[in-house]
Amino acid sequence: MNNLLMITLIGLAAGVIGTGSGTIIALFINNPSRATLSFALGFAGGIMLAIVMTDLLPEAVEKGSFISAFSGLLIGSIFILLIDIKLPHFHLFETGDELVRYIRTGTILGLGIAMHNLPEGIAIGASYVASPALGLTLALTIALHNIPEGIAMACPLCVGGMRRRWILFYTAVAGVPMGIGAFIGSSIGLISPLVLSLALGFAAGAMLYIIFGELIPGAQKDGQGYAGTFGAVFGTIGGILLLSVI
Repeated sequence: MNNLLMITLIGLAAGVIGTGSGTIIALFINNPSRATLSFALGFAGGIMLAIVMTDLLPEAVEKGSFISAFSGLLIGSIFILLIDIKLPHFHLFETGDELVRYIRTGTILGLGIAMHNLPEGIAIGASYVASPALGLTLALTIALHNIPEGIAMACPLCVGGMRRRWILFYTAVAGVPMGIGAFIGSSIGLISPLVLSLALGFAAGAMLYIIFGELIPGAQKDGQGYAGTFGAVFGTIGGILLLSVI
């Protein structure tokens, strides 16, 4: 199979399966506890942090230089910031007071999730070009990160009365841009070592923004006890162990 096609399918699977799994949880496991969601967000953030610090950034510097890696990191962070300014991401533990607004809320959340999935897909594609093991690890981590997003999108749609099959369809569609991003990231990464360094730095910057701008705050906000903190700690340790094995 063509490498670009395979990487695109990996990104697509990470997006669709991740959000789809979250939807299944929301539909068939009524109201997962805030402690569970808080731990899951912290765990995903911890694994991502381990990947960024021990693999993405060192690989970016090795393929190019510190300047190219840092430039990519800065561009990636600013890119996600601009997306957040234009289209704010979800707030996992917030709900509206009016039932009639739930469908609209779920739709807006889905659009925000889809927009954020594009740069995450770029991260998967660029990482896979640098190292297939790194790309697969990042894809699995982002799929885990997408589970709470699927829950966040599905819950208001479910409460608003939308049929289950359509909820599952729309949340899966929100993961499709990740496949597009994976294709873009892998295509860019194949151009030259310098461009690959920039792409890996971009991926690291995007991941750091998501970790500290969304996952860690989401894990702490309204979470019960220390679930989010322990999730982040175990996620970081687990990420380091996983990377050392592969």
